Amino acid sequence: MTNAIVEMNNVDFHYRDRQALSHVNFIINEGDFIGLVGPNGGGKTTLIKLLLGIEKPTTGSINIFGKPIDKFKQKNKLGYVSQKANTFNRGFPATVEEVVSMGLTAKLGYFRRLSKHYKHNIHEAIDKVGMSSYLFENIGDLSGGQQQRIFIARALVSDPSLLILDEPTVGVDAENVEKFFDLLHQLNQQNISLLLVTHDIGTMTHHASKIACLNNTLHFHGNPEEFQSLSKGKLSDFYGHPLHLVTHEH
Repeated sequence: MTNAIVEMNNVDFHYRDRQALSHVNFIINEGDFIGLVGPNGGGKTTLIKLLLGIEKPTTGSINIFGKPIDKFKQKNKLGYVSQKANTFNRGFPATVEEVVSMGLTAKLGYFRRLSKHYKHNIHEAIDKVGMSSYLFENIGDLSGGQQQRIFIARALVSDPSLLILDEPTVGVDAENVEKFFDLLHQLNQQNISLLLVTHDIGTMTHHASKIACLNNTLHFHGNPEEFQSLSKGKLSDFYGHPLHLVTHEH
């Protein structure tokens, strides 16, 4: 039996001047690797804010691990790598170890001395992303791809069951993008479910186990083969404008 991590039931969300989401029904099950695609302004960022509890639905309900989101207290079970991680200040004076330790701030608070237990968790998270040899390197001295691994480690240090990534490969070169997805597959095999927001349909159909297409409402939620079989006309209807698909060779 598959266990649901996230259940969104008939969710609407209104900003003051517009409706961002309409009648969204969306499920993330244990073991899923979901690629969330859709046009700019289609509601992807809003959906993430709702899952993280930053915003509340106007109508409808959201359950996280079987509990209503307003009663869900185990925030460490949700890891998040924001799009802003790609614009990290390279002059920021912090080592890899220090940056990853920031992932424990919500649990421990600021300025608390780290115990051996939490030090072990930090080093284990860094090891999971293959960056142990960079433990004491300054974060600003790393490449974009290496930095992105560290930001994932920062999200992993709280031991999440679901990792949410918002446009994580922006600014990362093609070779490191492939390495990045290899890492995500490894994490997925270690019982971490993934929700990855992207504009790159071609890449996601090669890597994700499910595709969700969001443009105000959820137009599609199924496997990549079904998504690829949709006509260009149907996809253009989902996006609200003509769509040019780029094929990726792997």
